[in-house]
Amino acid sequence: MGLASDTQNSSVSFPEIEISEELVRRFDTSGPRYTSYPTADRFDYTFKEERFLPYLQERAQSASNPPLSVYFHLPFCKSLCYFCGCNKIITQDYSRSRQYIEYVLKEMELTVPHLGKDRRTVQLHLGGGTPTFMSNDELSMLMDATRRHFEFTPDAELGVEIDPRTVNEQTLSFLAGLGFNRCSFGVQDFDPAVQAAVNRIQPLEMVERAVQASRDTGFQSVNADLIYGLPKQTLESFERTIDEIIRVSPDRIALYNYAHLPSRFKAQRMVKAEDLPSAETRLQIFLLSTRRLLEAGYVYIGLDHFAKPSDELNVARQDKSLHRNFQGYTTRAECDLVGFGVSAIGKVGRSYSGNVRTVNAYYEALDQGRLPVERGYDLSTDDVLRREVIMILMCSMPLKFASISEKYGIDFEDYFADELKKLRDYEEVGLMQTRDGVVEVTPKGRLFVRALGMVFDKYLNQPTVSTYSRLI
Repeated sequence: MGLASDTQNSSVSFPEIEISEELVRRFDTSGPRYTSYPTADRFDYTFKEERFLPYLQERAQSASNPPLSVYFHLPFCKSLCYFCGCNKIITQDYSRSRQYIEYVLKEMELTVPHLGKDRRTVQLHLGGGTPTFMSNDELSMLMDATRRHFEFTPDAELGVEIDPRTVNEQTLSFLAGLGFNRCSFGVQDFDPAVQAAVNRIQPLEMVERAVQASRDTGFQSVNADLIYGLPKQTLESFERTIDEIIRVSPDRIALYNYAHLPSRFKAQRMVKAEDLPSAETRLQIFLLSTRRLLEAGYVYIGLDHFAKPSDELNVARQDKSLHRNFQGYTTRAECDLVGFGVSAIGKVGRSYSGNVRTVNAYYEALDQGRLPVERGYDLSTDDVLRREVIMILMCSMPLKFASISEKYGIDFEDYFADELKKLRDYEEVGLMQTRDGVVEVTPKGRLFVRALGMVFDKYLNQPTVSTYSRLI
């Protein structure tokens, strides 16, 4: 992707298409990120093990299943990052992780018999928390058991989230030896004042060494997470962070918007509200960062993800095989997701499931021989239909009325008459176009795919306890 404008213009240019600041302001509302539909805030707390097991058993009895994706939530962190909204346990007692791994193995032992023999697996992800809080022995235990229970395909994607403060060259070599081929480093910001304000001190040199070591040890793709909107950030300071991350040159970059929700996330109460950049500064940081990344040769994938042109994500975007799941954008086709650990989320058949959120409740359920499911969702045919439409738009792929109509036995234009009317506002400003029964997201429309997806979300007008982040 090229770049046609300079910093003073407050706009971002895709090839021959300019995204104005006015356009961003007009459509910058709050909404879900659509790693699922319906979104997790709609899950039902009467959905327990007895409602989840039939979905596992249905899969076991089916002659044709999608492959599996496996997720492990490893919640331990040595120190608290004030911006964090994840489910984590802050401790320096490393003995706690051994017990936790033993219980995760117990959950696998309880779950796997219900899955049947077809356990082809194309994706595995370790999230947290800080997965590298675990010792090498504990990670070996986990991966040995996982390989006994699941059959990884030769091209399986094995990813791990990494705090650069917790690893060295030997650790990364060990992870590669376990089969991990993708990693994501939490960078957030390189500015010392910002790092101090969020209690996460990690010098640039530390990140550089970790990224280089991951490449040297054979990781196929390296991602770096950045966050804009953090306390003490300025346009000038974040521009320096962007300069440095471009120089470090990860294969993928995620540029997240910090959602300050202290009433929901206790850690964020440590952030001083007066230190947060203004809404205007946040907008300028976003525009500048996007412009600089495009100028450096990164391709905008969608939402807040950038990738190098040769990266699998961009190849999938180009050949229309991009997908989205609870881990975000992925090159893997539709999978059933099995999640293990506290607060882990799964998707099997027409169900979503979510585990209990505390370690004590997790251990208690497993000690009683129960799967630790505390919430979930039974998807209706309408939910499945709308999920497919939303995910197509989130991946900026052509939405073909005829294909959806045939698959679900509907007349797309009649079924979604109201939604198609709402899309006209986006079409008028060039974010999408409808032609010959196909909705196409335009290049500049990729910045607003959340807004396009929201058009088809029937639950948005219903009450929820969640507060959504802003689109930009």
